[in-house]
Amino acid sequence: MTAAPLTAARPLRCWVPRGVYAPQADTRLLGRALRRERITEKTDVLELGTGSGMLAVVAARLGGRVTAVDISWQAVVVTWINALLNGEHLRVRHGDLTTAVPGGRRFDLVIANPPYVPAPGGAPPRGSARAWDAGTTGRLLIDRICDSAPKVLRPEGTLLIVHSHLCGTGATLTRLAAAGLRAQVVDRTRLPFGRVLRSRLDWLRERGLTADGTTEELVVIRAEHA
Repeated sequence: MTAAPLTAARPLRCWVPRGVYAPQADTRLLGRALRRERITEKTDVLELGTGSGMLAVVAARLGGRVTAVDISWQAVVVTWINALLNGEHLRVRHGDLTTAVPGGRRFDLVIANPPYVPAPGGAPPRGSARAWDAGTTGRLLIDRICDSAPKVLRPEGTLLIVHSHLCGTGATLTRLAAAGLRAQVVDRTRLPFGRVLRSRLDWLRERGLTADGTTEELVVIRAEHA
């Protein structure tokens, strides 16, 4: 068990077994954007692809009424445990993105840190890599979130999504605009390639996805109804 410093207040307790995505730089970046939102006890929050559930716990600690969704049963269980460890109440649902949400329900804030790493051979059907690999373009989940998020957002609602520049920041902004949302990049950070990206560096270069092959930029995109 580790302490996850995702908030400026007391550290969170975080248990992440093998097979579930552990909080990393993208989690922290999205958490920073999340803390800038106005969240009260009346704010309904939906996290798509919750993984360890730590961002859902942060949203709950900020006062939100949080629903966390994941297609992995293991992630669902881990999210429930991490909520319990931190004394927060979450609604945790098993399912595929917004299809796990009861029909007609809408939210004030939707957050997502989906798998976004471009991967040769497409997306794995199971195993740890399912938490980061997202098809040859890295957009397998991102595009679905862009298309479906407006249907679960209230008229004044907000979407926050984080991903790497390798899967196309401009493509996300364009997709969200086509879905009727006004979107912009509100935070970003640059960091060295991790183990996964280093292992497929030649493939990334062949596809023209990286020039220097040493760093990637993570971006947080914020979107609202136009």
